[in-house]
Amino acid sequence: MDLDPTKTRYGTVAIALHWLTALLLVGGFTLGLSMVGLPFSRQKLQWYAWHKWIGITIWLLTCGRLAWRWTHSAPPMEIMPFWQQRAAIVTHALLYALLVVIPLSGWLYSSATGVQVVYLGLIPLPDLVSKDKAMADVLRTVHLTLNFTLLALVCIHGAAAIKHHFVDRDAVLTRMLPRSWNP
Repeated sequence: MDLDPTKTRYGTVAIALHWLTALLLVGGFTLGLSMVGLPFSRQKLQWYAWHKWIGITIWLLTCGRLAWRWTHSAPPMEIMPFWQQRAAIVTHALLYALLVVIPLSGWLYSSATGVQVVYLGLIPLPDLVSKDKAMADVLRTVHLTLNFTLLALVCIHGAAAIKHHFVDRDAVLTRMLPRSWNP
């Protein structure tokens, strides 16, 4: 375990995984919102496939991030009120939990509709449940609810980082930016 008490910022791998996940979330969420209203077409099916690929990629990245985090400690928290420290810990835990659970809920939903997930169009993933319309309806609602919960948490997470940067003028935001972006 990396326990360097002088470490003040995240390492390159943690930063890269963070921002890659963020980009994929924006893409996956945008596709998810856009594809639902499309009429049945080749484009709609392709967007659903991309949405699923992004979801599975986010799940894989999150598993990698958790493994990385297990062996590489975060830099010590900036000095802030206790409630903010607790809020940061809870928010990060919820973000990680949602990044694991949401792709699984989508995979379950896809399985329940009878549509197999084929990762990157190459690797067929096993159906996690049998085809079941009633279960698919429930899983769709679960998937949507979890995604909008994630959106709210990501907005809070981003707003807190911006507040720390511009109001508190501390290093909370800059320690997760690549060194070349730091002032």
